[in-house]
Amino acid sequence: MNQQPNKILIIGPSWVGDMIMTQSLFITLKNINPGALIDVLAPEWTWPLLERMPEVNQAISMDLKHGELGWKKRKNIGRRLQANQYDQVIVIPNSLKSALIPYFAKIPIRTGWLKEPRYLLLNDLRRLDKSKYPLMVQRLNALAYPDKTTLPDSLPEPALAVEQNSVQQALEKHKLELTKPVLILCPGAEFGPSKRWPENHYSEVANQYLDDNWQVWLFGSANDNTVCQEINDMTKGRCHNLAGETSLAEAIDLMSVASLVLSNDSGLMHMAAALKRPLVAVYGSTSTDFTPPLSANSYIAQKPIECSPCFKRECPLGHNQCMTELMPGDVLTILKDTEMEASK
Repeated sequence: MNQQPNKILIIGPSWVGDMIMTQSLFITLKNINPGALIDVLAPEWTWPLLERMPEVNQAISMDLKHGELGWKKRKNIGRRLQANQYDQVIVIPNSLKSALIPYFAKIPIRTGWLKEPRYLLLNDLRRLDKSKYPLMVQRLNALAYPDKTTLPDSLPEPALAVEQNSVQQALEKHKLELTKPVLILCPGAEFGPSKRWPENHYSEVANQYLDDNWQVWLFGSANDNTVCQEINDMTKGRCHNLAGETSLAEAIDLMSVASLVLSNDSGLMHMAAALKRPLVAVYGSTSTDFTPPLSANSYIAQKPIECSPCFKRECPLGHNQCMTELMPGDVLTILKDTEMEASK
């Protein structure tokens, strides 16, 4: 391309963690061209994330259900977007249908990875060299540069912005105070049970911190409420179970005041990293070689075994040893070390 595109549309991902990691791409685009205007087409439920990304000009509604083809809807959205006269679109999802709207919008430069056959829809189609870009954040950032570019050694970390007024409102709404240090536990994982550290292990950590005069908040979606309640029951109800009780915006604001976070590999893990909270992330079936938390004050807890990582939703061998054999004492040691680093 002869000049840097000034108006860029991003077709965004639909997962919390992926959208947070995509902020690294937004920052890179602004570093390359500070005057660039970046719009993001994404499901409305992701907007609280985008509103906390200073690089984003506006979020545009993609009124489509997850997995829906919606040919006519996509065509209508594309035609409406023509009026915005974007110079370039970057398509983050790898599906064929995700490239339809940019095609219908007649955006001159349509960039994305070659996964499903999208030859007619994208005209800046890249072939992924996984050895060159092993990390997801590298694959995202590579789309900001000409094809086959060697990336900088250091890539931007996501950094969500919060306002103190909204933090205070969230605290008051959920009847929370900051009179004691806050440990946030995130024991869920939308991907599947293979990514979840056992509830009884979480409860041991919670009980230790509660006995040390901390408060413990349990975070998650409504789907995680049962798991969080089991943990709370094992602490004799001493935790604040917020699973399913907060909006995404409130979760961001409340997470921003955490003294320490312990999380499975999940969207909430990436949120904690992007808020620069001291974080210990539990890994087993997934790998830090692909989607690590993108923050300097993040630390990893894992139990290396022969079959890990398997990247399966459920343990294919039925034992889930990569999680069950990672003992609470080992994680507590890492948490204490993380506390010490954060206090320096």
